[in-house]
Amino acid sequence: MFTNMIPRQAEATLRRLEKGFPVLCITGPRQSGKTTLAKSCYPDKPYISLDNPDVSLLAREDPRGLLEMYREGLILDEIQVVPELFKYLKTAVDSDPRPGKYVVTGSQQFKLLAGITESLAGRAAFINLLPFSIEELENAGLLLEDPFKVLVSGFYPPLYDREVSPYDWYTNYISTYVERDLRSILNVKDLSLFQTFLKMCASRTGQILNVNSLALDCGISHNTAHSWLSVLETSGIIYLLKPYYKNYGKRLVKSPKLYFIDTGLNVRLLGIKTPEDLFMHPNRGNIFESFVISELLKKRYNAGYDPDLYFWRDNTGTEIDLILEEGDHVKAVEIKSGKTFSESFISGLQLWIKYSNTKSEHCAVVYAGTLSAHLKSIAIIPWNKVGTLA
Repeated sequence: MFTNMIPRQAEATLRRLEKGFPVLCITGPRQSGKTTLAKSCYPDKPYISLDNPDVSLLAREDPRGLLEMYREGLILDEIQVVPELFKYLKTAVDSDPRPGKYVVTGSQQFKLLAGITESLAGRAAFINLLPFSIEELENAGLLLEDPFKVLVSGFYPPLYDREVSPYDWYTNYISTYVERDLRSILNVKDLSLFQTFLKMCASRTGQILNVNSLALDCGISHNTAHSWLSVLETSGIIYLLKPYYKNYGKRLVKSPKLYFIDTGLNVRLLGIKTPEDLFMHPNRGNIFESFVISELLKKRYNAGYDPDLYFWRDNTGTEIDLILEEGDHVKAVEIKSGKTFSESFISGLQLWIKYSNTKSEHCAVVYAGTLSAHLKSIAIIPWNKVGTLA
């Protein structure tokens, strides 16, 4: 059944965690491949989808009875539909704490529901599964050669196992999952306002987040904008990159930058249809930044690590696109969407080296070209090798 499945890098982490935790929770945005990963890793476990209304009704009416039917464990898909099950899972694993007994999947929205993580504290391990990484696509022989074709195509698994255009798929993804799911969580009454909000967020990719300005442009309150942003982040749609606070004698910017985790969704919300449209778009650089940051997020989440990703900017406008914490040092990365390398790409890093006394060996540039090299000991990394940074 899974012979054509693209291997996921998170599987190794799942195998590691199954030895120490009775409950394995695979979270992530809708359609990121959670169910497929669970079924492929544990083909012998019974599988129940709580999206099935009959099953969810049974789970609500007799949760203890449902779990007792599967004493050897099972896969519980879309568990956020019946969050009451978590406290019964706690009782079940307390009486039989065998590692790897239960595998549950759910969109990250279920983390919003009060008491869930508390119910399974110390008993559950979490893996955050995002859409495909370029390494996964490359290993499967599915990575396109042009970076802007890749960014427009996006990374969600259904795009790689069926005949559907990215534009058509994302159009339906937005209406089916993003708008339906998030509206139900947020109790949004005016769909047009929420649609405007999504598009305004997409247009702000790679920018310092100004919630007041965003709220004003959308005609909503500051509190509403903050609430909607929080749910978009928790649901795996956007990522808020926090500033690196270590002060090198400068006053630092303290607001996060907004990025979309999937560039295909980002460009669809902006109405971009082709790689040529993206190449000419004024937001090309910011969308390319989004891609690089998302790839490093995937790399770290797949390994079971915290992101530890930041940006650095002072009040004079000097900025480093990405700071990665790595043990006793940090790595500074500049991100450039040009395909032709220019020596000007490293100018910001040279200022950073001066401010921070960082070694040039701990600096890199990721760009949309294909050349791997070093310039003044700074690594030059092509777009399709961005995973080597993490």
